[in-house]
Amino acid sequence: MLNAPMNSQTIKSTNPKLSIWVLIAIASIGTLALNIFVPSMPSLVTSLSTTQSMAQLTLTFYLLSLAFAQLIVGPLSDKYGRRPILLLGILIYVIASLASAFAINIETLISARIFQALGGCCGIVITRAIIRDVYSKSKGVVILSYLTAAITLAPMLAPILGAFLDQWASWRASFYFVAAFGVLIGLIALKGLYETNFNLTKSMNFSTIPAQYWSLLKEPEFLGYALAVAFNNSVFFSFIAGAPFIIADVMHLGPSTYAFYFLLVSGGYMAGNFLAGRFANKIKTQKMINIGIIIMLVGIMAALYGYSIGYSHPIILFGPMGFIALSAGLISPNAIAGLLNVRPDIAGTAAGLSGFLQMLSGALGTFMVGTFHQQSGFSMVGFMTFFAILMVISFYGLVGRKSNKAENA
Repeated sequence: MLNAPMNSQTIKSTNPKLSIWVLIAIASIGTLALNIFVPSMPSLVTSLSTTQSMAQLTLTFYLLSLAFAQLIVGPLSDKYGRRPILLLGILIYVIASLASAFAINIETLISARIFQALGGCCGIVITRAIIRDVYSKSKGVVILSYLTAAITLAPMLAPILGAFLDQWASWRASFYFVAAFGVLIGLIALKGLYETNFNLTKSMNFSTIPAQYWSLLKEPEFLGYALAVAFNNSVFFSFIAGAPFIIADVMHLGPSTYAFYFLLVSGGYMAGNFLAGRFANKIKTQKMINIGIIIMLVGIMAALYGYSIGYSHPIILFGPMGFIALSAGLISPNAIAGLLNVRPDIAGTAAGLSGFLQMLSGALGTFMVGTFHQQSGFSMVGFMTFFAILMVISFYGLVGRKSNKAENA
Protein backbone atom coordinates (compact mmCIF):
# COMPACT_ATOMS: atom_id res chain seq x y z
CA MET A 1 0.00 0.00 0.00
CA LEU A 2 2.85 2.36 0.85
CA ASN A 3 4.34 2.12 -2.63
CA ALA A 4 1.09 1.81 -4.53
CA PRO A 5 1.09 4.31 -7.39
CA MET A 6 -1.65 6.86 -7.78
CA ASN A 7 -2.10 7.25 -11.51
CA SER A 8 -5.20 8.46 -13.31
CA GLN A 9 -6.73 4.99 -13.18
CA THR A 10 -6.19 4.72 -9.45
CA ILE A 11 -7.79 8.11 -8.88
CA LYS A 12 -10.81 7.18 -10.98
CA SER A 13 -11.26 3.93 -9.08
CA THR A 14 -11.45 5.69 -5.71
CA ASN A 15 -14.53 7.32 -4.28
CA PRO A 16 -13.88 11.07 -4.78
CA LYS A 17 -16.40 12.14 -2.15
CA LEU A 18 -14.84 9.78 0.40
CA SER A 19 -11.36 11.02 -0.48
CA ILE A 20 -12.40 14.65 -0.04
CA TRP A 21 -13.97 13.97 3.36
CA VAL A 22 -10.86 12.05 4.44
CA LEU A 23 -8.66 15.00 3.44
CA ILE A 24 -10.94 17.41 5.31
CA ALA A 25 -10.83 15.25 8.45
CA ILE A 26 -7.03 14.93 8.26
CA ALA A 27 -6.62 18.69 7.78
CA SER A 28 -8.73 19.47 10.83
CA ILE A 29 -6.82 17.41 13.42
CA GLY A 30 -4.21 20.09 14.06
CA THR A 31 -6.63 22.93 14.77
CA LEU A 32 -9.14 20.64 16.54
CA ALA A 33 -6.60 19.92 19.26
CA LEU A 34 -5.60 23.58 19.54
CA ASN A 35 -8.25 24.69 22.01
CA ILE A 36 -10.65 21.79 22.60
CA PHE A 37 -9.61 21.75 26.27
CA VAL A 38 -9.86 25.53 26.83
CA PRO A 39 -13.18 25.26 28.75
CA SER A 40 -11.36 22.82 31.07
CA MET A 41 -8.58 25.28 31.96
CA PRO A 42 -9.83 25.95 35.52
CA SER A 43 -10.11 22.25 36.36
CA LEU A 44 -6.75 21.60 34.68
CA VAL A 45 -5.10 24.24 36.89
CA THR A 46 -6.54 22.59 39.99
CA SER A 47 -5.76 19.05 38.87
CA LEU A 48 -2.11 19.74 38.04
CA SER A 49 -1.58 22.22 40.91
CA THR A 50 -0.37 24.92 38.54
CA THR A 51 -1.20 28.52 37.65
CA GLN A 52 -3.36 30.06 34.97
CA SER A 53 -0.34 31.60 33.24
CA MET A 54 1.38 28.22 33.05
CA ALA A 55 -1.78 26.61 31.72
CA GLN A 56 -1.94 29.24 28.96
CA LEU A 57 1.52 28.16 27.83
CA THR A 58 -0.09 24.95 26.57
CA LEU A 59 -1.73 27.14 23.92
CA THR A 60 1.27 29.37 23.23
CA PHE A 61 3.73 26.53 22.67
CA TYR A 62 1.18 24.63 20.60
CA LEU A 63 0.80 27.58 18.22
CA LEU A 64 4.56 28.10 17.96
CA SER A 65 5.14 24.41 17.28
CA LEU A 66 2.31 24.39 14.73
CA ALA A 67 3.91 27.32 12.90
CA PHE A 68 7.57 26.28 12.86
CA ALA A 69 6.94 22.57 12.23
CA GLN A 70 5.36 23.45 8.89
CA LEU A 71 8.76 24.68 7.69
CA ILE A 72 10.09 21.11 8.05
CA VAL A 73 7.05 18.98 7.21
CA GLY A 74 6.56 20.45 3.73
CA PRO A 75 10.09 19.73 2.46
CA LEU A 76 10.06 16.27 4.05
CA SER A 77 6.92 15.39 2.09
CA ASP A 78 8.62 16.60 -1.10
CA LYS A 79 11.63 14.36 -0.43
CA TYR A 80 10.08 11.21 1.06
CA GLY A 81 6.49 11.39 -0.17
CA ARG A 82 3.19 12.64 1.23
CA ARG A 83 1.90 9.34 2.60
CA PRO A 84 4.75 8.20 4.88
CA ILE A 85 5.21 11.66 6.42
CA LEU A 86 1.46 12.03 6.92
CA LEU A 87 1.13 8.63 8.59
CA LEU A 88 4.14 9.36 10.80
CA GLY A 89 2.60 12.69 11.74
CA ILE A 90 -0.71 11.09 12.70
CA LEU A 91 1.16 8.52 14.82
CA ILE A 92 3.04 11.28 16.65
CA TYR A 93 -0.26 13.14 17.10
CA VAL A 94 -1.94 10.12 18.70
CA ILE A 95 0.98 9.32 21.02
CA ALA A 96 1.30 12.96 22.09
CA SER A 97 -2.45 13.21 22.70
CA LEU A 98 -2.30 10.18 24.99
CA ALA A 99 0.75 11.64 26.73
CA SER A 100 -1.26 14.82 27.30
CA ALA A 101 -4.13 12.83 28.77
CA PHE A 102 -1.78 11.02 31.17
CA ALA A 103 0.25 14.13 32.12
CA ILE A 104 0.94 14.34 35.85
CA ASN A 105 2.29 17.90 35.80
CA ILE A 106 2.07 21.00 33.63
CA GLU A 107 5.62 20.62 32.27
CA THR A 108 4.77 17.19 30.86
CA LEU A 109 1.57 18.54 29.34
CA ILE A 110 3.37 21.44 27.65
CA SER A 111 6.01 19.08 26.24
CA ALA A 112 3.36 16.70 24.94
CA ARG A 113 1.47 19.59 23.36
CA ILE A 114 4.57 20.59 21.38
CA PHE A 115 4.71 17.12 19.81
CA GLN A 116 0.94 17.05 19.36
CA ALA A 117 1.19 20.21 17.25
CA LEU A 118 4.09 18.72 15.30
CA GLY A 119 1.94 15.75 14.33
CA GLY A 120 -1.15 17.85 13.73
CA CYS A 121 0.60 20.23 11.37
CA CYS A 122 1.31 17.31 9.01
CA GLY A 123 -2.40 17.18 8.29
CA ILE A 124 -2.60 20.89 7.48
CA VAL A 125 0.45 21.00 5.20
CA ILE A 126 0.33 17.65 3.44
CA THR A 127 -3.37 17.72 2.55
CA ARG A 128 -2.75 20.98 0.69
CA ALA A 129 0.16 19.41 -1.17
CA ILE A 130 -1.92 16.30 -2.00
CA ILE A 131 -4.60 18.51 -3.53
CA ARG A 132 -1.95 20.14 -5.73
CA ASP A 133 -0.65 16.70 -6.75
CA VAL A 134 -4.01 15.21 -7.69
CA TYR A 135 -6.43 17.92 -8.79
CA SER A 136 -6.42 20.56 -11.49
CA LYS A 137 -6.16 24.16 -10.34
CA SER A 138 -9.89 24.91 -10.70
CA LYS A 139 -10.88 21.68 -8.93
CA GLY A 140 -8.19 22.32 -6.35
CA VAL A 141 -9.81 25.64 -5.42
CA VAL A 142 -13.06 23.76 -4.72
CA ILE A 143 -11.35 21.25 -2.43
CA LEU A 144 -9.20 23.92 -0.78
CA SER A 145 -12.32 25.93 0.03
CA TYR A 146 -13.65 22.95 1.99
CA LEU A 147 -10.25 22.38 3.58
CA THR A 148 -9.75 25.96 4.76
CA ALA A 149 -13.29 25.95 6.16
CA ALA A 150 -12.50 22.81 8.18
CA ILE A 151 -9.19 24.22 9.45
CA THR A 152 -10.90 27.45 10.51
CA LEU A 153 -14.14 26.04 11.89
CA ALA A 154 -12.53 23.23 13.91
CA PRO A 155 -11.13 25.57 16.61
CA MET A 156 -14.43 27.48 16.63
CA LEU A 157 -16.47 24.36 17.41
CA ALA A 158 -13.90 22.43 19.47
CA PRO A 159 -14.47 24.32 22.77
CA ILE A 160 -18.16 23.42 22.67
CA LEU A 161 -17.24 19.73 22.46
CA GLY A 162 -14.52 20.21 25.08
CA ALA A 163 -16.99 21.77 27.51
CA PHE A 164 -19.30 18.77 27.15
CA LEU A 165 -16.44 16.30 27.65
CA ASP A 166 -15.23 18.18 30.72
CA GLN A 167 -18.71 18.15 32.24
CA TRP A 168 -19.17 14.47 31.38
CA ALA A 169 -15.74 13.31 32.58
CA SER A 170 -12.72 15.61 33.10
CA TRP A 171 -10.22 17.76 31.22
CA ARG A 172 -8.34 14.59 30.24
CA ALA A 173 -11.35 13.40 28.22
CA SER A 174 -10.63 16.00 25.53
CA PHE A 175 -7.21 14.49 24.91
CA TYR A 176 -8.60 10.95 24.89
CA PHE A 177 -11.11 12.12 22.30
CA VAL A 178 -8.54 13.67 19.94
CA ALA A 179 -6.33 10.58 20.35
CA ALA A 180 -9.24 8.33 19.36
CA PHE A 181 -10.06 10.64 16.46
CA GLY A 182 -6.43 10.46 15.35
CA VAL A 183 -6.49 6.64 15.45
CA LEU A 184 -9.64 6.58 13.31
CA ILE A 185 -8.21 9.02 10.76
CA GLY A 186 -4.91 7.14 10.73
CA LEU A 187 -6.60 3.82 9.96
CA ILE A 188 -8.62 5.40 7.15
CA ALA A 189 -5.50 7.04 5.72
CA LEU A 190 -3.51 3.81 6.03
CA LYS A 191 -6.10 1.92 4.04
CA GLY A 192 -7.45 4.53 1.63
CA LEU A 193 -4.75 7.08 0.80
CA TYR A 194 -2.04 6.36 -1.75
CA GLU A 195 1.16 8.23 -2.51
CA THR A 196 0.55 11.23 -4.77
CA ASN A 197 4.04 12.74 -5.08
CA PHE A 198 5.98 11.10 -7.89
CA ASN A 199 8.51 13.88 -8.35
CA LEU A 200 10.43 13.20 -5.16
CA THR A 201 13.31 15.61 -4.66
CA LYS A 202 15.83 12.88 -3.81
CA SER A 203 18.76 15.25 -3.97
CA MET A 204 17.35 17.48 -1.24
CA ASN A 205 18.79 17.30 2.25
CA PHE A 206 18.25 19.40 5.33
CA SER A 207 20.98 21.81 4.27
CA THR A 208 19.03 22.63 1.11
CA ILE A 209 15.76 23.45 2.88
CA PRO A 210 16.66 27.13 3.43
CA ALA A 211 17.56 27.37 -0.26
CA GLN A 212 14.16 25.95 -1.19
CA TYR A 213 12.40 28.54 0.94
CA TRP A 214 14.59 31.33 -0.37
CA SER A 215 13.78 30.31 -3.95
CA LEU A 216 10.08 30.61 -3.13
CA LEU A 217 10.48 33.96 -1.39
CA LYS A 218 12.24 35.27 -4.50
CA GLU A 219 9.13 34.43 -6.55
CA PRO A 220 7.01 37.63 -6.47
CA GLU A 221 3.93 35.64 -7.42
CA PHE A 222 4.29 33.18 -4.55
CA LEU A 223 5.05 35.94 -2.08
CA GLY A 224 2.04 37.98 -3.23
CA TYR A 225 -0.36 35.08 -2.78
CA ALA A 226 1.23 33.99 0.52
CA LEU A 227 1.08 37.49 2.01
CA ALA A 228 -2.53 37.81 0.89
CA VAL A 229 -3.36 34.73 2.99
CA ALA A 230 -1.12 35.87 5.86
CA PHE A 231 -2.37 39.44 6.22
CA ASN A 232 -5.93 38.22 5.73
CA ASN A 233 -5.30 36.04 8.77
CA SER A 234 -3.90 39.03 10.67
CA VAL A 235 -7.15 40.93 10.10
CA PHE A 236 -9.15 37.98 11.41
CA PHE A 237 -7.04 37.43 14.54
CA SER A 238 -6.95 41.16 15.30
CA PHE A 239 -10.71 40.94 15.61
CA ILE A 240 -10.51 37.74 17.68
CA ALA A 241 -8.12 39.45 20.11
CA GLY A 242 -10.21 42.60 20.55
CA ALA A 243 -13.88 41.65 20.22
CA PRO A 244 -14.29 39.73 23.52
CA PHE A 245 -13.07 42.75 25.49
CA ILE A 246 -15.47 45.09 23.67
CA ILE A 247 -18.35 42.74 24.46
CA ALA A 248 -17.34 42.53 28.14
CA ASP A 249 -15.89 45.98 28.90
CA VAL A 250 -17.82 48.28 26.55
CA MET A 251 -21.18 46.54 26.15
CA HIS A 252 -21.09 44.76 29.52
CA LEU A 253 -22.44 41.56 27.99
CA GLY A 254 -21.53 37.92 28.67
CA PRO A 255 -19.69 35.19 26.72
CA SER A 256 -22.99 33.73 25.48
CA THR A 257 -23.66 36.95 23.55
CA TYR A 258 -20.22 36.73 21.96
CA ALA A 259 -20.81 33.10 21.01
CA PHE A 260 -24.22 33.87 19.49
CA TYR A 261 -23.13 36.81 17.33
CA PHE A 262 -19.91 35.07 16.32
CA LEU A 263 -22.16 32.90 14.17
CA LEU A 264 -22.18 35.86 11.76
CA VAL A 265 -18.41 35.49 11.43
CA SER A 266 -18.32 31.71 11.01
CA GLY A 267 -21.37 31.88 8.73
CA GLY A 268 -19.72 34.54 6.58
CA TYR A 269 -16.57 32.48 6.27
CA MET A 270 -18.51 29.35 5.33
CA ALA A 271 -20.50 31.33 2.74
CA GLY A 272 -17.27 32.64 1.22
CA ASN A 273 -15.81 29.14 1.02
CA PHE A 274 -19.01 27.85 -0.57
CA LEU A 275 -18.98 30.59 -3.19
CA ALA A 276 -15.27 30.05 -3.88
CA GLY A 277 -15.93 26.38 -4.59
CA ARG A 278 -19.16 27.00 -6.47
CA PHE A 279 -17.65 29.43 -8.95
CA ALA A 280 -14.12 28.02 -9.18
CA ASN A 281 -14.70 26.78 -12.73
CA LYS A 282 -16.34 30.02 -13.85
CA ILE A 283 -14.29 32.79 -12.26
CA LYS A 284 -10.49 32.83 -12.43
CA THR A 285 -8.32 32.93 -9.34
CA GLN A 286 -7.25 36.56 -9.49
CA LYS A 287 -10.72 37.83 -10.32
CA MET A 288 -12.15 35.94 -7.35
CA ILE A 289 -9.49 37.49 -5.11
CA ASN A 290 -10.33 40.92 -6.54
CA ILE A 291 -13.98 40.39 -5.58
CA GLY A 292 -12.92 39.27 -2.11
CA ILE A 293 -10.74 42.35 -1.63
CA ILE A 294 -13.62 44.66 -2.58
CA ILE A 295 -15.90 42.95 -0.05
CA MET A 296 -13.17 43.11 2.58
CA LEU A 297 -12.66 46.85 2.08
CA VAL A 298 -16.41 47.38 2.40
CA GLY A 299 -16.28 45.45 5.68
CA ILE A 300 -13.30 47.49 6.92
CA MET A 301 -15.07 50.77 6.14
CA ALA A 302 -18.16 49.50 7.95
CA ALA A 303 -15.98 48.54 10.94
CA LEU A 304 -14.47 52.04 11.01
CA TYR A 305 -17.93 53.58 10.85
CA GLY A 306 -19.13 51.28 13.63
CA TYR A 307 -16.25 52.41 15.83
CA SER A 308 -17.02 56.07 15.10
CA ILE A 309 -20.67 55.81 16.19
CA GLY A 310 -19.94 53.61 19.20
CA TYR A 311 -20.71 49.98 20.01
CA SER A 312 -24.25 50.31 21.26
CA HIS A 313 -25.28 46.88 19.91
CA PRO A 314 -23.35 43.67 19.08
CA ILE A 315 -24.45 43.84 15.45
CA ILE A 316 -22.35 47.00 15.03
CA LEU A 317 -19.31 44.95 16.04
CA PHE A 318 -20.06 41.63 14.34
CA GLY A 319 -21.92 42.81 11.22
CA PRO A 320 -18.87 44.31 9.48
CA MET A 321 -16.78 41.29 10.49
CA GLY A 322 -19.32 39.06 8.76
CA PHE A 323 -18.43 40.79 5.47
CA ILE A 324 -14.72 40.54 6.21
CA ALA A 325 -15.11 36.82 6.98
CA LEU A 326 -17.01 36.39 3.71
CA SER A 327 -14.11 37.99 1.86
CA ALA A 328 -11.63 35.73 3.69
CA GLY A 329 -13.57 32.68 2.54
CA LEU A 330 -13.23 33.88 -1.05
CA ILE A 331 -9.60 34.99 -0.87
CA SER A 332 -7.87 32.21 1.09
CA PRO A 333 -8.60 29.10 -1.03
CA ASN A 334 -7.90 30.97 -4.27
CA ALA A 335 -4.66 32.47 -2.97
CA ILE A 336 -3.51 29.08 -1.65
CA ALA A 337 -4.29 27.46 -5.01
CA GLY A 338 -2.32 30.23 -6.71
CA LEU A 339 0.79 29.88 -4.54
CA LEU A 340 0.83 26.08 -4.85
CA ASN A 341 0.96 26.40 -8.64
CA VAL A 342 3.96 28.74 -8.73
CA ARG A 343 6.44 25.90 -8.05
CA PRO A 344 4.52 22.62 -8.36
CA ASP A 345 7.79 20.65 -8.04
CA ILE A 346 8.03 21.72 -4.39
CA ALA A 347 4.34 22.09 -3.55
CA GLY A 348 4.86 20.63 -0.07
CA THR A 349 7.55 23.19 0.69
CA ALA A 350 5.28 25.96 -0.61
CA ALA A 351 2.40 24.73 1.56
CA GLY A 352 4.67 24.61 4.60
CA LEU A 353 6.05 28.12 4.11
CA SER A 354 2.58 29.52 3.47
CA GLY A 355 1.22 27.81 6.57
CA PHE A 356 4.09 29.16 8.65
CA LEU A 357 3.44 32.71 7.47
CA GLN A 358 -0.28 32.26 8.06
CA MET A 359 0.16 31.07 11.65
CA LEU A 360 2.81 33.66 12.42
CA SER A 361 0.69 36.50 11.03
CA GLY A 362 -2.26 35.39 13.13
CA ALA A 363 -0.06 35.50 16.21
CA LEU A 364 1.17 38.95 15.14
CA GLY A 365 -2.38 40.30 14.91
CA THR A 366 -3.22 38.91 18.34
CA PHE A 367 -0.01 40.27 19.86
CA MET A 368 -0.39 43.78 18.44
CA VAL A 369 -4.00 44.21 19.53
CA GLY A 370 -3.21 42.77 22.96
CA THR A 371 -0.14 44.98 23.40
CA PHE A 372 -1.94 48.19 22.46
CA HIS A 373 -5.25 47.16 23.99
CA GLN A 374 -7.82 49.92 24.50
CA GLN A 375 -11.33 49.38 25.80
CA SER A 376 -12.77 51.60 23.05
CA GLY A 377 -11.74 49.13 20.35
CA PHE A 378 -9.46 51.61 18.57
CA SER A 379 -6.47 49.25 18.49
CA MET A 380 -8.61 46.41 17.12
CA VAL A 381 -10.13 48.42 14.26
CA GLY A 382 -6.85 50.23 13.64
CA PHE A 383 -4.81 47.06 13.19
CA MET A 384 -7.58 45.41 11.15
CA THR A 385 -7.38 48.37 8.77
CA PHE A 386 -3.57 48.35 8.79
CA PHE A 387 -3.30 44.66 7.90
CA ALA A 388 -6.02 44.98 5.25
CA ILE A 389 -4.04 47.76 3.56
CA LEU A 390 -0.87 45.65 3.72
CA MET A 391 -2.73 42.77 2.09
CA VAL A 392 -3.94 44.93 -0.80
CA ILE A 393 -0.49 46.45 -1.36
CA SER A 394 1.22 43.04 -1.20
CA PHE A 395 -1.16 41.32 -3.57
CA TYR A 396 -1.38 43.98 -6.26
CA GLY A 397 2.25 44.95 -5.92
CA LEU A 398 3.59 41.41 -6.29
CA VAL A 399 0.96 39.52 -8.27
CA GLY A 400 -0.71 42.37 -10.15
CA ARG A 401 -3.95 42.52 -12.07
CA LYS A 402 -2.86 40.79 -15.24
CA SER A 403 -2.89 37.07 -15.90
CA ASN A 404 0.28 35.08 -15.31
CA LYS A 405 1.64 31.59 -15.50
CA ALA A 406 -0.20 30.42 -12.40
CA GLU A 407 -3.47 31.65 -13.79
CA ASN A 408 -2.97 29.63 -16.94
CA ALA A 409 -1.70 26.48 -15.24
